[in-house]
Amino acid sequence: MKKILITGMSGLIGGILRSHLETLGNYELSALNRRPVEGIRCLQANIADLNRIRPAFRDIDVVVHLAAHVSAKPWESMLSTNLIGTRNVYEAARLEGVRRVVFASSGATVKGFEDASPYSDIVEGCYDELPNRLPKLTHEMATRPVDLYGAPKVWGKALGRHYAHEYDLSVLCVRIGAVGKDNRPSGARARSVYLSHRDVADILHRCIEAPTGLKFDIFFATSRNQWGFRDLEHPSRTLGFVPSDSAEGAI
Repeated sequence: MKKILITGMSGLIGGILRSHLETLGNYELSALNRRPVEGIRCLQANIADLNRIRPAFRDIDVVVHLAAHVSAKPWESMLSTNLIGTRNVYEAARLEGVRRVVFASSGATVKGFEDASPYSDIVEGCYDELPNRLPKLTHEMATRPVDLYGAPKVWGKALGRHYAHEYDLSVLCVRIGAVGKDNRPSGARARSVYLSHRDVADILHRCIEAPTGLKFDIFFATSRNQWGFRDLEHPSRTLGFVPSDSAEGAI
Protein backbone atom coordinates (compact mmCIF):
# COMPACT_ATOMS: atom_id res chain seq x y z
CA MET A 1 0.00 0.00 0.00
CA LYS A 2 1.28 3.44 -0.91
CA LYS A 3 1.89 5.55 2.20
CA ILE A 4 0.43 9.07 1.97
CA LEU A 5 1.01 11.90 4.44
CA ILE A 6 -1.50 14.76 4.30
CA THR A 7 -0.64 18.02 6.03
CA GLY A 8 -3.67 20.00 7.13
CA MET A 9 -6.00 16.99 6.97
CA SER A 10 -8.50 18.63 9.33
CA GLY A 11 -9.20 21.34 6.75
CA LEU A 12 -11.92 21.20 4.11
CA ILE A 13 -9.80 19.88 1.25
CA GLY A 14 -7.84 17.59 3.56
CA GLY A 15 -11.08 15.96 4.67
CA ILE A 16 -12.32 15.63 1.09
CA LEU A 17 -9.09 13.98 -0.03
CA ARG A 18 -9.04 11.67 2.98
CA SER A 19 -12.55 10.42 2.23
CA HIS A 20 -11.71 9.89 -1.44
CA LEU A 21 -8.54 7.90 -0.72
CA GLU A 22 -10.22 5.86 2.00
CA THR A 23 -12.97 4.93 -0.45
CA LEU A 24 -10.34 3.63 -2.89
CA GLY A 25 -8.92 1.54 -0.07
CA ASN A 26 -5.36 1.01 -1.30
CA TYR A 27 -3.55 3.72 0.66
CA GLU A 28 -2.10 3.95 4.14
CA LEU A 29 -2.90 7.47 5.33
CA SER A 30 -1.35 9.59 8.04
CA ALA A 31 -1.70 13.23 9.01
CA LEU A 32 0.50 16.11 10.09
CA ASN A 33 -1.85 18.49 11.81
CA ARG A 34 -2.09 20.97 14.65
CA ARG A 35 -5.29 19.31 15.87
CA PRO A 36 -5.90 15.58 16.31
CA VAL A 37 -7.55 13.79 13.40
CA GLU A 38 -9.90 11.07 14.55
CA GLY A 39 -9.26 7.60 13.16
CA ILE A 40 -5.91 8.48 11.53
CA ARG A 41 -2.34 8.21 12.74
CA CYS A 42 -1.54 11.88 13.30
CA LEU A 43 1.51 13.79 14.41
CA GLN A 44 0.33 17.00 16.07
CA ALA A 45 2.90 19.70 15.39
CA ASN A 46 3.49 23.13 13.94
CA ILE A 47 5.09 22.85 10.50
CA ALA A 48 7.30 25.82 11.42
CA ASP A 49 9.30 23.39 13.61
CA LEU A 50 11.38 21.20 11.29
CA ASN A 51 12.75 18.87 13.95
CA ARG A 52 9.30 18.31 15.42
CA ILE A 53 7.63 17.42 12.11
CA ARG A 54 10.38 15.29 10.60
CA PRO A 55 9.21 11.96 12.13
CA ALA A 56 5.90 12.26 10.24
CA PHE A 57 7.78 11.92 6.94
CA ARG A 58 9.57 8.65 7.67
CA ASP A 59 8.65 5.78 5.33
CA ILE A 60 6.23 8.05 3.39
CA ASP A 61 5.90 7.73 -0.38
CA VAL A 62 3.96 10.93 -1.18
CA VAL A 63 3.22 14.06 0.84
CA VAL A 64 0.17 16.16 -0.02
CA HIS A 65 0.90 19.55 1.49
CA LEU A 66 -2.40 21.31 2.20
CA ALA A 67 -1.62 23.05 5.50
CA ALA A 68 -1.71 26.82 5.09
CA HIS A 69 -2.72 30.06 6.74
CA VAL A 70 -5.49 31.21 4.41
CA SER A 71 -5.68 34.89 5.35
CA ALA A 72 -3.16 37.55 4.39
CA LYS A 73 -3.14 38.68 8.03
CA PRO A 74 -1.47 38.52 10.43
CA TRP A 75 1.89 38.51 8.69
CA GLU A 76 3.50 36.50 11.48
CA SER A 77 1.17 33.55 10.84
CA MET A 78 1.70 33.79 7.11
CA LEU A 79 5.46 33.82 7.61
CA SER A 80 5.60 30.83 9.96
CA THR A 81 3.12 28.62 8.11
CA ASN A 82 3.17 29.49 4.40
CA LEU A 83 6.84 30.41 4.06
CA ILE A 84 8.87 28.71 6.80
CA GLY A 85 6.41 25.83 7.09
CA THR A 86 6.37 25.11 3.36
CA ARG A 87 10.16 25.11 3.27
CA ASN A 88 10.18 22.69 6.20
CA VAL A 89 7.80 20.33 4.43
CA TYR A 90 10.11 20.16 1.41
CA GLU A 91 13.17 19.79 3.62
CA ALA A 92 11.66 17.05 5.79
CA ALA A 93 10.61 15.23 2.62
CA ARG A 94 14.15 15.45 1.29
CA LEU A 95 15.76 14.32 4.53
CA GLU A 96 13.46 11.32 4.90
CA GLY A 97 13.61 10.16 1.28
CA VAL A 98 10.02 10.96 0.26
CA ARG A 99 9.46 10.39 -3.45
CA ARG A 100 6.97 13.20 -4.21
CA VAL A 101 5.40 16.34 -2.71
CA VAL A 102 2.06 17.53 -4.07
CA PHE A 103 1.92 21.22 -3.19
CA ALA A 104 -1.46 22.93 -2.82
CA SER A 105 -0.87 26.18 -4.64
CA SER A 106 -3.66 28.60 -5.53
CA GLY A 107 -5.23 30.64 -8.28
CA ALA A 108 -4.24 33.58 -6.08
CA THR A 109 -0.84 33.35 -7.77
CA VAL A 110 -2.39 34.82 -10.94
CA LYS A 111 -5.27 36.87 -9.53
CA GLY A 112 -3.73 40.10 -10.84
CA PHE A 113 -4.79 39.14 -14.37
CA GLU A 114 -8.38 39.68 -13.24
CA ASP A 115 -7.78 43.44 -13.13
CA ALA A 116 -7.90 43.65 -16.95
CA SER A 117 -10.40 42.66 -19.65
CA PRO A 118 -11.64 40.10 -20.50
CA TYR A 119 -11.00 38.53 -17.10
CA SER A 120 -12.27 41.57 -15.21
CA ASP A 121 -15.57 41.33 -17.11
CA ILE A 122 -15.89 37.63 -16.31
CA VAL A 123 -15.33 37.97 -12.57
CA GLU A 124 -17.90 40.80 -12.49
CA GLY A 125 -20.44 38.67 -14.35
CA CYS A 126 -20.47 40.83 -17.51
CA TYR A 127 -20.62 38.23 -20.28
CA ASP A 128 -22.38 40.05 -23.14
CA GLU A 129 -19.33 41.48 -24.92
CA LEU A 130 -16.82 38.72 -24.29
CA PRO A 131 -14.87 37.31 -27.26
CA ASN A 132 -16.09 34.01 -28.69
CA ARG A 133 -12.84 32.34 -27.66
CA LEU A 134 -11.52 33.28 -24.24
CA PRO A 135 -7.74 33.49 -23.90
CA LYS A 136 -6.76 31.05 -21.18
CA LEU A 137 -4.30 31.63 -18.38
CA THR A 138 -1.68 28.89 -18.64
CA HIS A 139 0.87 27.49 -16.21
CA GLU A 140 3.66 28.96 -18.36
CA MET A 141 2.55 32.58 -17.88
CA ALA A 142 4.09 34.93 -15.33
CA THR A 143 2.53 34.97 -11.89
CA ARG A 144 0.59 38.04 -10.67
CA PRO A 145 -0.25 37.75 -6.97
CA VAL A 146 -2.10 40.69 -5.46
CA ASP A 147 -1.78 39.99 -1.73
CA LEU A 148 0.27 38.30 0.98
CA TYR A 149 -1.59 35.04 0.49
CA GLY A 150 -0.83 34.70 -3.22
CA ALA A 151 2.82 35.77 -2.98
CA PRO A 152 3.89 32.94 -0.62
CA LYS A 153 2.16 30.47 -2.93
CA VAL A 154 4.49 31.72 -5.68
CA TRP A 155 7.37 31.14 -3.26
CA GLY A 156 6.16 27.58 -2.65
CA LYS A 157 6.24 26.89 -6.38
CA ALA A 158 9.71 28.39 -6.81
CA LEU A 159 11.02 26.47 -3.82
CA GLY A 160 9.50 23.27 -5.18
CA ARG A 161 11.30 23.78 -8.48
CA HIS A 162 14.55 24.20 -6.54
CA TYR A 163 14.03 20.94 -4.64
CA ALA A 164 13.08 19.10 -7.81
CA HIS A 165 16.21 20.34 -9.59
CA GLU A 166 18.69 20.11 -6.73
CA TYR A 167 17.51 16.98 -4.93
CA ASP A 168 15.51 15.03 -7.55
CA LEU A 169 12.34 15.31 -5.48
CA SER A 170 9.19 15.14 -7.60
CA VAL A 171 7.11 18.28 -6.94
CA LEU A 172 3.68 18.81 -8.49
CA CYS A 173 1.99 22.15 -7.81
CA VAL A 174 -1.81 22.36 -8.08
CA ARG A 175 -3.32 25.84 -8.38
CA ILE A 176 -6.57 25.00 -6.65
CA GLY A 177 -9.70 26.93 -7.58
CA ALA A 178 -12.57 27.96 -5.30
CA VAL A 179 -13.61 25.01 -3.15
CA GLY A 180 -16.53 25.82 -0.87
CA LYS A 181 -17.90 23.96 2.11
CA ASP A 182 -21.37 23.79 0.53
CA ASN A 183 -19.87 22.61 -2.81
CA ARG A 184 -21.49 25.45 -4.77
CA PRO A 185 -20.16 28.62 -6.43
CA SER A 186 -20.97 31.83 -4.60
CA GLY A 187 -21.01 34.93 -6.78
CA ALA A 188 -19.94 35.77 -10.33
CA ARG A 189 -16.22 35.24 -9.80
CA ALA A 190 -16.75 31.82 -8.26
CA ARG A 191 -18.66 30.75 -11.37
CA SER A 192 -15.41 30.97 -13.31
CA VAL A 193 -13.01 29.43 -10.75
CA TYR A 194 -15.32 26.97 -8.97
CA LEU A 195 -13.81 23.57 -8.14
CA SER A 196 -16.11 20.83 -6.87
CA HIS A 197 -15.27 18.44 -4.05
CA ARG A 198 -15.19 15.53 -6.49
CA ASP A 199 -12.89 17.34 -8.91
CA VAL A 200 -10.39 18.55 -6.30
CA ALA A 201 -10.10 15.02 -4.91
CA ASP A 202 -9.62 13.67 -8.43
CA ILE A 203 -6.77 15.96 -9.45
CA LEU A 204 -4.92 15.50 -6.16
CA HIS A 205 -5.29 11.74 -6.49
CA ARG A 206 -3.98 11.92 -10.06
CA CYS A 207 -0.94 13.85 -8.82
CA ILE A 208 -0.29 11.16 -6.23
CA GLU A 209 -0.38 8.51 -8.96
CA ALA A 210 1.38 10.46 -11.72
CA PRO A 211 4.38 8.71 -13.35
CA THR A 212 7.55 8.79 -11.28
CA GLY A 213 9.36 10.46 -14.20
CA LEU A 214 7.28 13.60 -13.78
CA LYS A 215 9.69 15.64 -11.67
CA PHE A 216 8.13 19.12 -11.67
CA ASP A 217 4.95 20.61 -13.05
CA ILE A 218 2.17 23.11 -12.39
CA PHE A 219 -1.53 22.52 -12.95
CA PHE A 220 -4.58 24.74 -12.78
CA ALA A 221 -7.55 23.01 -11.19
CA THR A 222 -11.12 24.17 -11.69
CA SER A 223 -14.28 22.38 -12.66
CA ARG A 224 -15.60 22.49 -16.23
CA ASN A 225 -17.09 25.97 -15.90
CA GLN A 226 -18.67 27.80 -18.81
CA TRP A 227 -16.79 30.99 -17.99
CA GLY A 228 -13.59 29.36 -16.83
CA PHE A 229 -10.42 31.05 -18.03
CA ARG A 230 -7.72 28.91 -16.39
CA ASP A 231 -6.22 26.34 -18.72
CA LEU A 232 -7.34 22.74 -18.20
CA GLU A 233 -5.71 21.27 -21.31
CA HIS A 234 -2.35 20.85 -19.62
CA PRO A 235 -3.64 18.81 -16.64
CA SER A 236 -5.76 16.82 -19.08
CA ARG A 237 -2.79 15.90 -21.27
CA THR A 238 -0.37 15.28 -18.41
CA LEU A 239 -2.58 13.75 -15.73
CA GLY A 240 -5.72 12.70 -17.56
CA PHE A 241 -7.71 15.14 -15.42
CA VAL A 242 -11.11 15.86 -16.99
CA PRO A 243 -13.47 17.63 -14.56
CA SER A 244 -16.73 15.86 -13.85
CA ASP A 245 -18.62 18.91 -12.57
CA SER A 246 -19.35 22.52 -13.48
CA ALA A 247 -20.41 25.71 -11.76
CA GLU A 248 -23.56 25.75 -13.86
CA GLY A 249 -24.52 22.27 -12.73
CA ALA A 250 -23.97 23.14 -9.08
CA ILE A 251 -26.10 26.30 -8.97
